[in-house]
Amino acid sequence: MKGPLFYSKILLFGEYGIIKDSKGLSIPYNFFKGALKVSDNPDEQATKSNKSLIDFTNYLENIQDKDIVEFDLERLKNDVTSGMYFDSSIPQGYGVGSSGALVAAIYDKYAKDKITVLENLTRDKLLRLKEIFGLMESFFHGSSSGLDPLNSYLSLPILINSKDNIEPAGIPSQSVDHKKGAVFLLDSGIVGETAPMVSIFMESMKQEGFRSMLKNQFVKHTDACVDDFLKGDIKSLFSNIKQLSNVVLDNFKPMIPKQFHALWKNGIETNDYYLKLCGSGGGGYILGFTQDFNKAQAALKDYKLEVVYNF
Repeated sequence: MKGPLFYSKILLFGEYGIIKDSKGLSIPYNFFKGALKVSDNPDEQATKSNKSLIDFTNYLENIQDKDIVEFDLERLKNDVTSGMYFDSSIPQGYGVGSSGALVAAIYDKYAKDKITVLENLTRDKLLRLKEIFGLMESFFHGSSSGLDPLNSYLSLPILINSKDNIEPAGIPSQSVDHKKGAVFLLDSGIVGETAPMVSIFMESMKQEGFRSMLKNQFVKHTDACVDDFLKGDIKSLFSNIKQLSNVVLDNFKPMIPKQFHALWKNGIETNDYYLKLCGSGGGGYILGFTQDFNKAQAALKDYKLEVVYNF
């Protein structure tokens, strides 16, 4: 048995801000993927994944009575007992949606009356899916917006206008011909934990100054970045990303691993690249934007970079 593939995602813009109703833009990233499988001789990884699925199944049984989603639990339990696991190349704790892909795969295979990708996806259906996925993914993170699984399930770019207003987005097609600009991932080499980072953020939100910075700077530049990116206005986009990168360095230091503070600042000062958080931060991938990938590569030669999108 091998289920369909579900891909990782990258939240290009909106991390933390979407909690406070900023815009956001999330795109599928097909470099990493996962599928549900059963193996006759499972390795250590498969056994660990299967154990986690047993706990997840118990959790899903408990949320049945919320009348939001119903699963074919008998079939799910049988498959999990037979050793089903999630075979995934998506790194965990890297901010690219490892739990989101798993949630999407389980919903796809076991939800009753599921909303399918082939339907006419109205805003109501998208919000319903987001609510279901948020509830399911809370098992992994303590709380979840449901956006990661939604992205993985639909395999479409998603534009978040506000909490209650999301839509599939058309993003400018990538030009491969002699384009120098790129969005890239920088591997920090550290596994990040989402829950502690979110609780640091929530603690900071109790301070008036932090709340005002979030609204007047972080959300403002994030919204502008989303608009610029969708319009393909590269000049304005990079001006806003530079300011966003600065705001994050000044106000989200705990979410940036210490050894990257100088590298972050160097990008802003040289304009060779700008860094921002990928997901909740604390490790995993750091997202980078550059108008000249060769320059960025030279400046970041000690790190492994993966190109996500070309300008």
